[in-house]
Amino acid sequence: MTEAFGDRVGANEMGARPEAEAMEVARDVPLYLRRTYAWAYLWSNSIRLLDRQTVVAAILWGNYARLRDAALAEFEAGQEVLQPACVYGDFSPKLADHLGSDGQLVVGDVAPQQVANCRAKLSGRRTACVKVCDAAEHVPESYDAVCCFFLLHEMPDDHKQRVVDALLATVRPGGKVVFVDYHRPHALHPLRPLMSLVFDLLEPFAKALWRREISDFATHAGDLAWTKETCFGGLYQKTVARRTDLA
Repeated sequence: MTEAFGDRVGANEMGARPEAEAMEVARDVPLYLRRTYAWAYLWSNSIRLLDRQTVVAAILWGNYARLRDAALAEFEAGQEVLQPACVYGDFSPKLADHLGSDGQLVVGDVAPQQVANCRAKLSGRRTACVKVCDAAEHVPESYDAVCCFFLLHEMPDDHKQRVVDALLATVRPGGKVVFVDYHRPHALHPLRPLMSLVFDLLEPFAKALWRREISDFATHAGDLAWTKETCFGGLYQKTVARRTDLA
């Protein structure tokens, strides 16, 4: 798929299409996503319902703003940053504004519906662009930093590894890749049984992040410096991989 393909799928067009046709538009979307997450990311009615601040905040148990701001704090004005998946809520506009007029935000997503939706939210920001692309594919472009916000938990393990490797290869020497995602909660966390059930029913790939570190999915993890912080009883993590080479 190309960026032009994303251009012809406008937000109003998708809203007028039946869901069967929306799925046909997304025929090049990975099979695991179509089978598992069509209801969340490919149906126009779901996009309109879920892309609300109140909904996003509720899904993350009131931690959305905290997690968003923790991610934004890792980046500096003037940087060129890749965001390898669209995010519901105001994440992308906030990140674009944080990078400022001298910065550049590139958002990529494999689903044309998500690209159209994100473009609408970033309308008027000349330092931001959104394109159809697969985060698992290596690209010739390079960036000062990468922000991967709640993407990995939605992928099978083999796809997680491909995405982590591709993102690490994209960042320039001295730069970083920031992952914000789920994490194994403390044993006595009151929400642990509920989250376990939610993952079993709706997020079948998420528990991999309860069993493994994000660095485990990197083929050459030892080439980078890794740090991790958790919050909300361990349910969420911010893991940062830094390239220590400066040349």
